[in-house]
Amino acid sequence: MNKFMIDILLQGLDNETRMKLLPKEQEIIKEWEENGSLLASYIKAETAGIYLVLMANDKSDADKKLSTLPYYPYMKIEIMTLR
Repeated sequence: MNKFMIDILLQGLDNETRMKLLPKEQEIIKEWEENGSLLASYIKAETAGIYLVLMANDKSDADKKLSTLPYYPYMKIEIMTLR
């Protein structure tokens, strides 16, 4: 497993939809924290988005994990490998 820094910018997500999807989003994030897949998360101060430090086999695997999140269709994602 490798560590990846995930830079997520949310785009086109209205507040009503965000609130509707939030409980499931939080449930998945909590599950990742508990099973060790998610090492850290930081909510961006200036824009709608988040930074994640995620464990995955490769960038494709990281994106596959992210695709299970309800907010995924609204995410602009940059995945960087960490040492």
